[in-house]
Amino acid sequence: MRVGTLLVMVLLGLFAAAAGIWGVLALTYAGPGDDALRIALAALFAVLTLATLIALCVRRWRWRTLGVFAVGFALAVIWMRSIEPSNERDWQTDVAVLPSATIAGDLVTVHDIRNFSYRSENDYTPAYYDKQFDLRALEGVDVVAVYWMGPAIAHIFVSFAFAGGDHLAVSIEARKERSEGYSTLKGFFRQYELIYVVADERDVIGLRTNHRHDPPEQVYVYRLQGTRENGRRLFMSYMDKINALKAQPEFYNTLTTNCTTNIWLHARTIPGHLRFSWKILASGYVPEYLYDTQRLDTSVPFAELQRRSQVNARAQAAEIAADFSRRIRSPLSAGTR
Repeated sequence: MRVGTLLVMVLLGLFAAAAGIWGVLALTYAGPGDDALRIALAALFAVLTLATLIALCVRRWRWRTLGVFAVGFALAVIWMRSIEPSNERDWQTDVAVLPSATIAGDLVTVHDIRNFSYRSENDYTPAYYDKQFDLRALEGVDVVAVYWMGPAIAHIFVSFAFAGGDHLAVSIEARKERSEGYSTLKGFFRQYELIYVVADERDVIGLRTNHRHDPPEQVYVYRLQGTRENGRRLFMSYMDKINALKAQPEFYNTLTTNCTTNIWLHARTIPGHLRFSWKILASGYVPEYLYDTQRLDTSVPFAELQRRSQVNARAQAAEIAADFSRRIRSPLSAGTR
């Protein structure tokens, strides 16, 4: 009986501690009212959590305190669930325009493809264009991996290659308001909407190779192995999602709805898709995972493929040339198309 009771108390304590940490962070980042009220509510919840952990050791107060804690936790969850995503906010300029696609059989017209002219990371001239793509001309899909803080973390996005040298990049990102910066913790608590940035490679790759210096970003472009039909399935999955987000916004989530998890979900439309792996969450290892599962060119060791795939120097030399996409790929192993 004593062992069983002790085990129950330990489990309740672990749950209360985890729920308490979640509640404090949720109220700090997403609670009602202004900053002062949110901090006060978070502090109150922290005190309630501590009191609950202490009360677990005192039989007289145990269940009453747990009941109060459960009510407070339920109210925090209800508040979080009440927060709705919106497409109508004061957005930062680089994510202010949502793309969309008009689909007519094999012809897909993509609207509002971003193609900013950058003088620096934060000094640019906004520009967008529309372009029609023929699915019958889709030749391949590239995975782009961007590193800035070690090997375990990377921003991953895809770029679709069409006959004639056309490329269309799609980067899944957190949509930030004008007054916001990005915070990994905030990303857990419904603070950013989800956006698919559809962009010219001179924009979305050139920004990272040529203009981001604090910290500098290292960019690698890998050609996926696979059939053209699989590439078309993936492309259409992206277009459908882009149109869905235009009609109904969704929240970005640091863990569950981010750049790599969403790519994996899109890839599930392809027969024989990748199984989920911890390397999808530790996104820096995605290229290695693709290599190990025969999705990349395996004719050379991965270290050599990685060396060949880095495009920073070539992108800096190409600057904003019309054939930017060809220049950054010219030394790469072409792989199977």
